[in-house]
Amino acid sequence: MDIPRALEKTILKKLKPNKVVAILGARRVGKTELISYLSKNSSEKQLLLNGDDIETHNLLATQSTANFKRLLGDTQLLIIDEAQEIPNIGKKLKLMVDTIPGIKILITGSSAFEINNQVGEPLLGRMSTLHLFPLAQLEFTAKENYLETRNNLEERLVFGSYPELTSIINREDKISYLKELAHNQLLRDILAFEGIKKRDKIVALLQMIAFRTGSEISLESIGRDLQISKNTVEKYLDLFSKVFIIYSVSGFSRNRDNEITKMKKWYFVDNGIRNAIINSFNPLNMRDDVGKLWEGYLNSERIKMLHYKEKHVFDYFWRTHNKQEIDRIEEANDKLAAFEYKWQNSKTKIPSEFARAYPDATFEVIDQQNYLDYIT
Repeated sequence: MDIPRALEKTILKKLKPNKVVAILGARRVGKTELISYLSKNSSEKQLLLNGDDIETHNLLATQSTANFKRLLGDTQLLIIDEAQEIPNIGKKLKLMVDTIPGIKILITGSSAFEINNQVGEPLLGRMSTLHLFPLAQLEFTAKENYLETRNNLEERLVFGSYPELTSIINREDKISYLKELAHNQLLRDILAFEGIKKRDKIVALLQMIAFRTGSEISLESIGRDLQISKNTVEKYLDLFSKVFIIYSVSGFSRNRDNEITKMKKWYFVDNGIRNAIINSFNPLNMRDDVGKLWEGYLNSERIKMLHYKEKHVFDYFWRTHNKQEIDRIEEANDKLAAFEYKWQNSKTKIPSEFARAYPDATFEVIDQQNYLDYIT
């Protein structure tokens, strides 16, 4: 299925002379395909380099204006895939945008940790950072009608939305693809970091997060279970988030004693990766974690939609010590919007404590009847 990516127009809008646009995202979300499409549809003279290619390293090894001018010539658009693999890439890009008039630069990266370390500070004020996720429902909508979308919902809750899955028909082949991606590609990125050698601990921690999706996580408790320190747990979780496997959500509070804020919830960016980590691909009627899948799916799809439409919100969950809770809180322009996720249609009411504390907040239950409006 050939699906246009929602970032295309945003990239073109932000791609300006003597500026850098960075597209970040996990491996296999479609970064290379996206820049290839943009390259083919651009009339500008361009140079396309690959950070995984040692020849690219050699071409950029001499960090001088003269070398870069020789290399680029009359190039108008420089594209570098997996730019984080190139030593000192941040300083090299800074020299290019500072000394080569009119050059536009587009880079991709699969590690926010390496990109931010190498590129962030040298290119402060010169770079726009965009995130590419697995396919979003708002992207599928360009190719699907309403009935097709509803028929595909269960599959996306279980297998997720990585682009290559759209061309894999067989169920067992989908499972094999996701297991290979989760255990080889993504874990390889984590284990590549210096000092990260304990694959068994990494996998065990990811499995814990997978089973506890949508629940507050105690780092001390996980550390005790895995026999590693709280600081090590924190370090690993940070790495997982920087290679775009998981993300965290903090508790919302306006300094009210009864509200929980110390612990975070952790979610997988994609349900398919979550299910591959715990080897659980049963259909929904054979699962006891449908609520977790629904919550993870809606959160991720909401984040994709907001990012692609360039709408900025602060997002939280809300919970009190006496167990009143709301799945998602969004704060924007000093206004609060609360959303509760229910797989089955439900007459859920706003929690009384939240209504009293935040009388001006809106509240909406998101279920199978209205979820498409929420994520597209």
